[in-house]
Formats: sequence, structure tokens, C-alpha cells
Amino acid sequence: MKPTDIDETARRAGDVLDRVSEAVVGKRDELRLVLAGILAGGHVLFEDVPGLGKTLAARSFAQALGLSFRRLQFTPDLLPADVTGGVVYDQRQGTFEFRRGPVFTNLLLADEINRTPPRTQAALLEAMQEHQVSVEGATHRLEQPFVVLATANPIEYEGTYQLPEAQLDRFMLRVSFGYLTPELEWEVLARRVGRRQEDTRVDAVVDAAGLRGMQAAVETVDVEASVGRYIVDLVTATRRRPEVLVGASPRGALACMLCARAWAVIDGRDFVTPDDVKAVVGAALAHRLTLRPETYIRRVDSGDIVRSVLAEVPVPETAGRPAY
Repeated sequence: MKPTDIDETARRAGDVLDRVSEAVVGKRDELRLVLAGILAGGHVLFEDVPGLGKTLAARSFAQALGLSFRRLQFTPDLLPADVTGGVVYDQRQGTFEFRRGPVFTNLLLADEINRTPPRTQAALLEAMQEHQVSVEGATHRLEQPFVVLATANPIEYEGTYQLPEAQLDRFMLRVSFGYLTPELEWEVLARRVGRRQEDTRVDAVVDAAGLRGMQAAVETVDVEASVGRYIVDLVTATRRRPEVLVGASPRGALACMLCARAWAVIDGRDFVTPDDVKAVVGAALAHRLTLRPETYIRRVDSGDIVRSVLAEVPVPETAGRPAY
């Protein structure tokens, strides 16, 4: 896929954010993180309480990016074949044929992914990492681009199956919306009254081919050695914190770099600055940390650890632009 010009990619990205912000009120920074994850070719986990617009954001991104969209509600009785599809017998033809599951789409919303057993959660792993599914010994490629936006409820644990660390690590970013201010919450109500219908729909800015071009543009962004080493220092520092049992892996460093490149492109730059890294590091690393049990008593979470690491690791004195 031929990369789109950086300036054109930035313009399209801004238009996408404008369209999605028409539906999701007051969360521009969080939506930009999600878009950065999509442009970087990753998957995003929404972890937040119900009713804050996670499903709406996923559907709006699919519409603004011109992508095919499927929503899969994860439940305790959901089977792996309900995700990937399976082989069925065609009585008319007297043959077996593969019927595709919901995973065969451009953007899959895995709603309440922590409500389904680990076996079904794992059915997404191959699709997320390899962009393919294997059923009955046959491999089926997924159409590109392929993005998983998953939601999880962090406060209601009864009847849920928490995502294991290995699967959490497959998500490039974890994003939380949080509650709106009273003024913005009133704006949500006012917009609902104004449109006189429940459903919201945003106009498409690009299509699947256009998104592939935008993703290719991200691959042209340069990362100066000092900025790359800054990312490595941040990741390494998470492993040395006394509160951390298992720190971020090299995959975390890679996710941070890829998202920082996408963040730079959204700003219209072809190079990464330390500020780009700071903007994405929390969403890229916090969910990859395993904390010691005593930290919960002290009310310390992984986000606190990342903020502490940001404060202690020296920032390189560079603008981020390569010298050559």
C-alpha cells in the first residue's frame, strides 16, 4: 500500500476526530489515543464503567473510517466458533463449507470481553496477532485493516473471567474515558434532544484503502536514537520499581514507539519527540504491569507507577528530528 502524504494523513486524522467527537462528547484526547492505536496497526482495550460511550466510540470510528463493523457480545456461554466461525455441512451440495464468524470484519467490537471464558478469549489471540484464524486445520486470512476494540468492566467481577497478562499484552493501548463534567454531560443531553432520535451516525472521512494508506504513512516516521533510548529507559524503569512484580516487556516498548509515531503523524510531523512518547506511554504501558499484592492496600495502581517513572527518567534534550 502506497503511503499517504504526512500532511494529508494529519488532515484526515483531524477530520476523523472531528466526526467521532460529534458523537462522543468531551473526550478528544482519549479518542486521539484510540486513533493513534488504530493508525499504528494495534488493538485497543476500553476499560471503564458502563455508560461512558465505549460502544458508541467504537461504532463511530468504524463509520468515520469507512470500515465494515461487527459487534460481538461476549457471554459466559460463548464458544470459540462463535468468534471465528466454523465448518458446517451443506445438505444441498453434500459438502462441508466454512462459514465465517464475526471476526471477519475490519473493526470488531469485542463487548465485555471479560465475561467469556479464557478458551473463547483465546480464540481472538491468533486473529489479533497473526491476522488469521485456523479452523479444522485450514487457515483463513482476515481482511486488512483489522482492528479489535474491546471493552471490559473494571468494577463488576462477579461472573467474569479476568484477562490473563498474556492477552492483555496483545492490546497495544488501554484507554479509559472517565466521567464527564456537569457541563459536558448536559451537552450530551442537549444533543440527544436536538437530533430527535436515539441512533447517531457520523459521515465517513476515508475508507479501508484510505486507512491502509494512513497506516503506511506512520511507517515513514523517523525515531531519533535518543528518543528510542528514552522509551527503553522508561520501560526498563518499570522493571526496577519495588511495587512491580513484573514490568513491561519489549512488546510494551514497541507499542510505545509505534503509538508515538502515530501521535506525531496526527500532529503532521514525520519525526517523534519526547512529548509524543509522554502522551502515549500511560496507555501503552500501564496494563502491562503486574503489581505486588500489597500495592492494592496502599491504593497504588499501575497508572501511578507509570507517572512515577515519567518523573524520574531524564528526558533527552532533543527535538526528536533526526540529524541527517
